[in-house]
Amino acid sequence: MTALIVDHDDRPDLWQRIPVLFAGVWPEYNIHGDVIAGYWERLFAIFGRFQLALFDPDTDDVLATARGIPLVWDGTEAGLGPGIDAAVEAGFAAHDTKASTNALCALGIEVAPSHRGKGLSVVALQALCTAARQAGLSHVIVPIRPTLKERYPLVPIERYASWKAPDGTPFDPWIRTHVRRGGVLSAPAPHSSLITGTVTEWETWTGVSFPDSDDYVFPHGLALLHVDRKQDLGTYWEPSVWIVHDLENAR
Repeated sequence: MTALIVDHDDRPDLWQRIPVLFAGVWPEYNIHGDVIAGYWERLFAIFGRFQLALFDPDTDDVLATARGIPLVWDGTEAGLGPGIDAAVEAGFAAHDTKASTNALCALGIEVAPSHRGKGLSVVALQALCTAARQAGLSHVIVPIRPTLKERYPLVPIERYASWKAPDGTPFDPWIRTHVRRGGVLSAPAPHSSLITGTVTEWETWTGVSFPDSDDYVFPHGLALLHVDRKQDLGTYWEPSVWIVHDLENAR
């Protein structure tokens, strides 16, 4: 199968199929982020050239997507910021102030469930790097959601990111993929994305009951959910790990 790559500006119609074709790719709670939800429509309207779709030219099926936002990065680990929420805000701030951007922050790479296991996540990552390079940006920075972290929600992201497989490569397969493609493991981001909701909303999103105020493990969660029954509030900080791809010195 030969996948073609097109951005949202050229084929906005492809993105209308995403909700059905990609159902279940993200846990339900993960699409209710406090910050990202407020910017979603503007992301496509303003940064359509960095919202990419891989599709089959024979069937026009969408196989994978990759999303990004240009921003200003000072090149330091501290300058990466606390995570994806702050990166989205920084990207829109750079646009609104007409700042000169130099990096592309990857906001997500998704593969349709029916097309997993074909190496399309790597193709999507390469497509983002190509789009960044063509735009004159020097780095792609990625606050990734580690694939296997949900199995270890009690382990701090700092420790998890440092784990190694027996062959010395990163333990997590998604981190390992980035490193093999030339990415450099950088700062952990324990407070990358904030998701809040009522107790009922969280019970609906997760299929779990939260009968008392406490910290809870829940399906697909990378960290603990804090439930406050008195305030009728569930608060969850999704962690991530920063990976940096240097486009100017890519191997």
